[in-house]
Amino acid sequence: MKFSVFQISRKGGREKNEDRMGYCYTKASGLFLLADGMGGHPEGEVAAQIAMQAISAHYQSQAKPEIEDVKLFFNSAILAAHRQILLYASEKGLADSPRTTLVAALVQGGCAHWMHCGDSRLYFVREGELLARTRDHSYLEQRKRLRGAGQELELTNRNVLYTCLGSPTKPEYDVTGPVPLQQGDKILLCSDGLWGSLEDSDIVFHLAQKAVAIAAPDLVERALIKGGPRSDNVTLIAMEWETPDTFESTRGTISTDTIEDGVFASTVQAGWLDSSVDDLDDAGIERSIAEINEAIRRTSARKL
Repeated sequence: MKFSVFQISRKGGREKNEDRMGYCYTKASGLFLLADGMGGHPEGEVAAQIAMQAISAHYQSQAKPEIEDVKLFFNSAILAAHRQILLYASEKGLADSPRTTLVAALVQGGCAHWMHCGDSRLYFVREGELLARTRDHSYLEQRKRLRGAGQELELTNRNVLYTCLGSPTKPEYDVTGPVPLQQGDKILLCSDGLWGSLEDSDIVFHLAQKAVAIAAPDLVERALIKGGPRSDNVTLIAMEWETPDTFESTRGTISTDTIEDGVFASTVQAGWLDSSVDDLDDAGIERSIAEINEAIRRTSARKL
């Protein structure tokens, strides 16, 4: 398995950067992650980091060296991350829970799979064309699907989401794949700081024309310039798939041909996995929700 990868994050005009991104891989599988901590709630950067760590740890425990059931992995990983955020909020006695979006891509067996929750996006580009793009879990996108485009949609804030990780409700998420990969295919994961400033056509054009190590920082810089002094955080991670017989060494290329079985590499800070994660179900999520709601109740009572 050989691929090129490049990741970059810029703070923009915000006080702090609540975005997080990273990737990890084994001899036969690679996982790419991006989370955008949500403003308006406490410690968005913590929620994003917890999500990254929890899913990375989940991947490390199951990629031997591939994920046996990708859909099951995504289902359990996102619920594990959600529960870890709720547990953090409960243990800290926070009056509101930290929240984050999440988008992830898993590559193995010559195919790509992806999952997303919220409005962090994935773009899949092949031969200069947009092959696929995730649809935001926002009320604006929901109204577009249900009612069609119209003038009334301008009144809907694109930033208002109806699901995320860390809220006191079970997250909604979409899983896509497998999609067979071809040499030169590019997958881009990004926060809304990128797509909120640039049109899809601009993102696809620049991603298609250049190697990811050049296209990624160029896209971020364009988004920051267009966003101006109050630009949002802009974060992305981009991967280009390259088959062994046409592989050429370029900046950011990774080959797993020489990796031994059992080896796990990651750019994500070491995380944890709660002991009950493997048995996580709706009941487990409900227990965590009850815990955070009780913490909120106690905090509110102390303030009275």
